[in-house]
Amino acid sequence: MKIRVAPVITIVLFALVMGVFWGTWFSLSRTMNRLPAETFLAVGHEMIRNLAVPMAILLPLALVSALVTLALLWQGHRTAAFGWLLVGFLLMVAALAVTLLVEVPIDNQIKTWTAATLPGDWRSIQSRWELFHTIRTFLSIAAVVAVTIGGVVAVRPQGQPSNEVGPAGRAVARGRSAPS
Repeated sequence: MKIRVAPVITIVLFALVMGVFWGTWFSLSRTMNRLPAETFLAVGHEMIRNLAVPMAILLPLALVSALVTLALLWQGHRTAAFGWLLVGFLLMVAALAVTLLVEVPIDNQIKTWTAATLPGDWRSIQSRWELFHTIRTFLSIAAVVAVTIGGVVAVRPQGQPSNEVGPAGRAVARGRSAPS
């Protein structure tokens, strides 16, 4: 039972993380470079305030969930599921690294800016943030795809015979009726 529930929890948590990145990228951050400085600051300050704490909880929680699922899969010798989940985990770790090494330091700069103290190169800083936000968004999308594939593969252990019975009482092998 745990092996069926754990991947689902991981997929949902990864999808929530990806959803925050995707939603921000798709709906707002691609237009930030066209906003006047005052609007950029107001929106930027609100986004940072709204997302910093929830993402500081959600992203590590998603990674811990993936580690628990990896441990369960390792014990069950489900190599394909383990491999896909490991790839997804590493992709999400890469998204976290981009967040901590590039995005958060830029956010910390932006939090201190006002219209009067805006640096002369604020557009280039904003463009750098946008580039790395795009990278982490697509890393997170790839991570969700990988853990979803891992979850699908984990539904039934590889090579385990099926006890299903198909039409007319024929045995079913790997989801297909066996020849009569």
